[in-house]
Amino acid sequence: MESVASYKSLLFQMTQTTPTCLWNDSAALDELAYSIEHGAVGATCNPVIALSILKRQMPLWRGRIEALLQEMPTATEDQIGWKIVEEMSVKGAGVLKPIFDAQGGRNGRLSIQTDPRFYRNPRAIVEQAVGFSQLAPNMIVKIPATRAGIPATEEATYRGISINATVSFTLPQAIAVAEAVERGLARREKEGLDIRSMGPVCTIMVGRLDDWLKVLLERQAICIDPGYLEWAGVAVFKKAYSIYRQRGYRLRLLSAAFRNHMHWSEFIGGDVVISPPYAWQLRYNASDIQPIPRMDNPVDPKIVRALTDQFADFGRAYSENGISVDDFDTFGATARTLRQFLAAGAELSAVIRDCMVPNPDKI
Repeated sequence: MESVASYKSLLFQMTQTTPTCLWNDSAALDELAYSIEHGAVGATCNPVIALSILKRQMPLWRGRIEALLQEMPTATEDQIGWKIVEEMSVKGAGVLKPIFDAQGGRNGRLSIQTDPRFYRNPRAIVEQAVGFSQLAPNMIVKIPATRAGIPATEEATYRGISINATVSFTLPQAIAVAEAVERGLARREKEGLDIRSMGPVCTIMVGRLDDWLKVLLERQAICIDPGYLEWAGVAVFKKAYSIYRQRGYRLRLLSAAFRNHMHWSEFIGGDVVISPPYAWQLRYNASDIQPIPRMDNPVDPKIVRALTDQFADFGRAYSENGISVDDFDTFGATARTLRQFLAAGAELSAVIRDCMVPNPDKI
């Protein structure tokens, strides 16, 4: 029986009255427990998330790190760091396994992200995706929507791995991911391999597109209604959703990178995944925003026109042919996010280094 708190929460109401699913944007077990109580059926992990968990819960993880240093005497700090990411993900996957079993693989998955340093290497991405998929039966593997990530997505899908495309902000990326997944699924079907238990998704990091336009606003001294900038990611997501339904793509869209309530509220009612961090879930549940369907409500054409006229990069993000696959890696939001993920990976290694080789000046 659901608790009174979860029954009354806005996120729980959304999950019970619409096809929109809730995933938790963290593998921290305390945050995941709250999210599941309020209707969540999935969760994610990446280098940024793993780093934040490790910093916040270092007393809980220090002993395990020290044990790994003994168990893996020749391992580098990077290898130990990624081992911690794997173990965090496996713990979260275990919590979600009953949901996975009950829903036949559509939900109940834990997203684990491939090493962002591989974003240029499709073979390395696929090899790591295979290894990650074997950590638990309900793993879903994050692959970046980069030039190398698109063929890696097709190959991983062909191998039966459910993927979650990440580092994705634009309609061209969402379409390229969907087409790659479809090619992978078609190859499996041609060989009589199972696809029924697979649950691929394509993330659109809606708030990070908004962030990039705000950078351009200052850099290019653009004057526009500031409220319009909050709609950029929403507009791209809704257009992608419409195209996905028209073409019958067999994967769902996932909304991530939350900056305002519209990154949740405007997508309610769609057969999509909403994946807010714990802090945003608390904020949404404490709000008075009604969890009613809004996915089919179009973004004001006036806003779309203004964004298109003022920002060339919004026009590129909003047009199906606005960015070629070869140019995915250099799109502003992509480069900024890759740099953040790479920096988080380096900082994760630095945290392990402090356990591996303690700084004598601080002892």
